[in-house]
Amino acid sequence: MVYLIVGLGNPGDKYERTRHNAGRIALEDFRYRNNFTDWRKNGVARALVSTGEIGGKSVTLVLPETFMNESGKSVVTFTTKEESGARLIVVHDDLDLPIGEFKMSFGSGSAGHNGIESIISSLGTKDFIRIRIGISPKTFFGKLKKPKGQSAVEKFVLGKLSGSEMRKIENSAKDINKMIGAYLEKGRQYAMNHYN
Repeated sequence: MVYLIVGLGNPGDKYERTRHNAGRIALEDFRYRNNFTDWRKNGVARALVSTGEIGGKSVTLVLPETFMNESGKSVVTFTTKEESGARLIVVHDDLDLPIGEFKMSFGSGSAGHNGIESIISSLGTKDFIRIRIGISPKTFFGKLKKPKGQSAVEKFVLGKLSGSEMRKIENSAKDINKMIGAYLEKGRQYAMNHYN
């Protein structure tokens, strides 16, 4: 079985280092740390693809080159509803977690995330693993500070990460790399128990 890890975001220079691209940033880091192949274009899937092995298991990395709300059109070319529960991991940004924190989950809804909604709609299932990376700041007292209203949310997620925010995302990417390795070698429950 080939495992599939997808990093969500928007393509192009305009969207580099934006909060919505946290999944792409983390997957780029994963590719580099594990000496996977250089990215190559897959025109049919409209995606960048890299391949390698972790613990003797074959892994394909995918960066959809569609915009976020059409991510499912890319992902569905690599897997099916029947296969996705056992082989698909999607890495993406999450407003409900503080910047730099991350969690692995399985089978939950989209929580309003357009990329996840597109994947669920295209596959016809929500049964796949997600690694959610926090992008929301905290107040002085540690309370989550999320934008309110659709236009404020869109402006926020498409905004550029500050230097300190980028460092937090990069630091979390190191641990996400370990979490994915633990999942591939020891299973979902082990990875969730040790890293959530």
